[in-house]
Amino acid sequence: MNFILPEIKPGQSIELLKELHILTRDGKLNQDSRRKLKQVYHLFHFIEPLLNEVLAQHENLTLADHGAGKSYLGFIIYDLFLKAKQAGHIYGIETREELVEKSHELAARLGFGRMSFLNLTVEESIHSTALPEKVDIVTALHACNTATDDAIKFALAKKARFIVLVPCCQAEVAALLRKNKNQSFSMTPLSELWRHPIHTREFGSLITNVLRCLQLESHGYQVTVTELVGWEHSMKNELIVATFTGAPRKNAQERLEHILHALNLDELRSRFVYRDEASAPNPLSHNP
Repeated sequence: MNFILPEIKPGQSIELLKELHILTRDGKLNQDSRRKLKQVYHLFHFIEPLLNEVLAQHENLTLADHGAGKSYLGFIIYDLFLKAKQAGHIYGIETREELVEKSHELAARLGFGRMSFLNLTVEESIHSTALPEKVDIVTALHACNTATDDAIKFALAKKARFIVLVPCCQAEVAALLRKNKNQSFSMTPLSELWRHPIHTREFGSLITNVLRCLQLESHGYQVTVTELVGWEHSMKNELIVATFTGAPRKNAQERLEHILHALNLDELRSRFVYRDEASAPNPLSHNP
């Protein structure tokens, strides 16, 4: 099969790729599935070194995929990486019960025993005993609108060592920019940046991710922002990778709050200024 389809990595489950509709039922790739496969592989390329780094220091690793949907990412990571290892567990967290059940069934059929799928909200997942107290890696692939922020909140609460985000459809900030537009015109000439509807949408998306990066930096993460794949494949293309260093950027919190105020977005302070009240292990310490 790999000889016929060189795009498929050696040892990968063909049945899995069919179930995820990356391969057609007769084992072929079409244009859409080839694009999807390229995107998933490219994301795995960024995640694999993080997995190796965790296992190089600990005997085990835990990865939580927030807003997992059909758990494309979790299944691919398990198939390409954890399947050949003796340790490691992936948790798919999703609020749609029917998708959780389908993922359960697929994992059982494929024999992927170290995968769990949980029908939980963010708040429930933070406190659920079905998840470990500490999670090494948190991912969120195309988590729409505020779901990315929910994943960040979970990652901060769990003191994740690595956070990998592909944001999507950031509508909340754009909606607030529109709501406060008239008031903003009298506050700052910067309001010209979002005066036109198309600029409101694009600027809202940009500033949302800027605020997320500052939030992560204020909690001691080093942040890298890059492209997931070329623009010909997806416009929702931004990849944010955060690595815990334990050294918060000194002015990140101050700049975050200044930007919120300057853009008349103070209503969003509670979303981007997160305080973790729980005591959790340091991400650089050994798993309990």
